[in-house]
Amino acid sequence: REKDDKHKVRMPKFLMAKEDKDQRKSSNDGERNIFKLKKSKADKIKKMEKEEKIFRETFLYTKEIKVINRATAECSVPSKRRVDLPVTAGEQLDVIDVTEGSAVICRNAEGRYGYVLVEHLNFR
Repeated sequence: REKDDKHKVRMPKFLMAKEDKDQRKSSNDGERNIFKLKKSKADKIKKMEKEEKIFRETFLYTKEIKVINRATAECSVPSKRRVDLPVTAGEQLDVIDVTEGSAVICRNAEGRYGYVLVEHLNFR
């Protein structure tokens, strides 16, 4: 017993109270993060509406935006033109409309729209 007591560190009571106080602060931080999440969700919705407006102006798209299918990008492709959507490998895309030719109009998770070649998509 003496050896165990010898290596055991004793904490004064005034330090223990401070630790309890720190634990309470950390639990309050969790509640604050909830409000930040709600704010960021509102910002995300606002950003997606802005992206949709830009898409409609750029593509002169008047139809209702419906998701026809979901696809996964097979490889990373940078955008060469303003209307192309840059994609990364494994990214989930919503197919909005099919065009004449080998391109489809897609939307990514951030809400950006653009053309993506069918060759770069996997429809599984």
